[in-house]
Amino acid sequence: MSRLDGKVAIVTGGVSGFGLAAAKLFVQEGAKVTITDVNDSKAEGALEEIGKDSAIFVKQDVSKEEDWEPVFQKTVEAFGPVNVLLNNAGILVFDDAEHVSLEKWHQILSVDLDGVMLGTKYGIKYMKDKGGSIINLSSIAGLIGIDNLYSYNAAKGGVRLLTKSAALYAAKEHYPIRVNSIHPGYAHTPMVDAYPELKETLEKLHPVGRLADPKEIANMALYLASDESSFSTGSEFVVDGGYTAQ
Repeated sequence: MSRLDGKVAIVTGGVSGFGLAAAKLFVQEGAKVTITDVNDSKAEGALEEIGKDSAIFVKQDVSKEEDWEPVFQKTVEAFGPVNVLLNNAGILVFDDAEHVSLEKWHQILSVDLDGVMLGTKYGIKYMKDKGGSIINLSSIAGLIGIDNLYSYNAAKGGVRLLTKSAALYAAKEHYPIRVNSIHPGYAHTPMVDAYPELKETLEKLHPVGRLADPKEIANMALYLASDESSFSTGSEFVVDGGYTAQ
């Protein structure tokens, strides 16, 4: 028996990086998966990797509330009630407290924080009767300050506490929903690999001496998606190669 047999999952930002790795792993473990992304150019290739019999793609801008209802509706129509939501979609801009632009600030927060807020809101709506797991991708930047990730720090720190608030609310309402956050270190994703000049510097920040493989983060998402994590809610799971232990 596979670890996600019979489960239905939605993975935002699912055409690459952590999202694609998680979607592939979820399907391998028996789930049906909807992947979403604002960019549909990589959708066909992602579905080929995941397995077309077990996955569909829905175009979505996670920062727009009107895009959320169709994602859940199309998933329910294709596969049945949703059990797992991985709020993975995110963007990165390097900035600092002195030179931050309001435009970029709003851009980062709209995707990285508003998108998670909306996903959590609709996840609760669609899971509160039958139960499920909401998994929010935060970051080590949600735990510690990084001088050149000002807006990203704010967004990911917000995801950390938003997650705890939602978990407590669901428990208070007796909804059978768990809400947890994952805090990866730097990994080989398109977001990080877009800055090859930083690779050696970023590797040295991790005591293990390397960047993560996306599957190493997906493994944690798999645990939280499965019934193995049935007593975990409102918690933060760090997968950072020792970064924050220093």
